[in-house]
Amino acid sequence: MKELTIEASIAKLDEVIDFIDAFLEDHECPMKIMTQINVAAEEIFVNIAHYSGSEKATITISKSDDMAEITFTDSGRPYNPLEKPDPDITLSAEERDIGGLGVFIVKKTMDSVSYEYIDGHNVFTMRKGITA
Repeated sequence: MKELTIEASIAKLDEVIDFIDAFLEDHECPMKIMTQINVAAEEIFVNIAHYSGSEKATITISKSDDMAEITFTDSGRPYNPLEKPDPDITLSAEERDIGGLGVFIVKKTMDSVSYEYIDGHNVFTMRKGITA
């Protein structure tokens, strides 16, 4: 398991992605899967930076069998993004409510996602198989 605690700022996004990529590359993750994980990680980290009010975020990544697990922890306002209904993607962009599409993409591209509020911290975990 590897861990990174970093300022919850958009300016730190590249460092977060580099941290995740280094781990995935060490475990020979295929590029397509790495890209899906990066898109999901970007969405979650950007949401933390923009909306949580937390000064820092901690990202942990580990591998068990052929599954990567990435957890984002912050001390911002409690918010479970999984409670929001999925957007109706059958509607045109103009007809849809603003927001929610990024988390929807995370839910669709990861094998599993979960959220907990533990001891004053938001804990968002996503899992993805990392073999071809």
